[in-house]
Amino acid sequence: MLTERLALYTTIYSGVEKYLSAWYQSVEAQTDQNFDVWIGVDGLDVGAVNVAIRARPSVKWVLGREGDSPAQIRQRAIEQIVRQYPAVVLTDSDDILAPTRVEAARAALQESDVSGCAMRIVDEEERDLGLVFQPPEEIELQTILARYNVFGLSNTAYRTELLARCLPLPVDCVLIDWFLATFAWTLGASFHFDPKCRMAYRQHANNMAHILPPFTSQQVVVATKQVLFHYAIALKDIPELQVQHRSELEVAKNRAKSFYDAIEESTEKLSWYVDALNRLPENHIWWDIVAHPELEEIWRN
Repeated sequence: MLTERLALYTTIYSGVEKYLSAWYQSVEAQTDQNFDVWIGVDGLDVGAVNVAIRARPSVKWVLGREGDSPAQIRQRAIEQIVRQYPAVVLTDSDDILAPTRVEAARAALQESDVSGCAMRIVDEEERDLGLVFQPPEEIELQTILARYNVFGLSNTAYRTELLARCLPLPVDCVLIDWFLATFAWTLGASFHFDPKCRMAYRQHANNMAHILPPFTSQQVVVATKQVLFHYAIALKDIPELQVQHRSELEVAKNRAKSFYDAIEESTEKLSWYVDALNRLPENHIWWDIVAHPELEEIWRN
């Protein structure tokens, strides 16, 4: 039984200060308090963080060093956590935990190696937008990870025995959440997704992965470059890939590259694609704006 003390981890960085108080209040409101809070600090002063949180929290700090990449800060924290705890609950410091987030994650990890949860989408001021982030009901989780992701650094929990096997993080890794989920998938991990909203996912201009329309041409181009870099990292830095997994990643990479070539070659085609993308239902998951399957006839022709 997963009854031991867990870790709850987030990273804080410049620009997130105004959200920290709400995040920490939601951490303190958890129905399951049997966890330690770990915070990776990227370019901020701990004293300033305490002021932003409006409290002096009991926290295990992992301080970034000059020149650290985002992956290096998270690597330093995770490698400590996996040695001390049976599981870790990951959260983003600009989001808000529902009171049962830790409790539900602990329960899910009794049966699964990795568990994600649905998130209600809110705006910058925490107003509910009436939308939920979750995978399509008819899709098996393991079948989407080569092309999309639903296991973010805000809505996912890992058994640390598995997470330790997904290290080290490549220094230049940007899409860290997708890399970890992909690595876990290649290791044969068991995945679970909780359809209840255990997080409020805050949408603002600095979100790395955009899921709400209207999308712009620039966002689609940038997202495609990020996806292609993810594939380059995964294919290079996940060791001993089985033939099946390598094949699926290669197929997905080649599809994204064909899409990128098409929209780079024709600004008109990119414009048609973005217009059609913005007319689709607002139920996107991370990275499905790249070569969206329902719009293939636009960029393939």
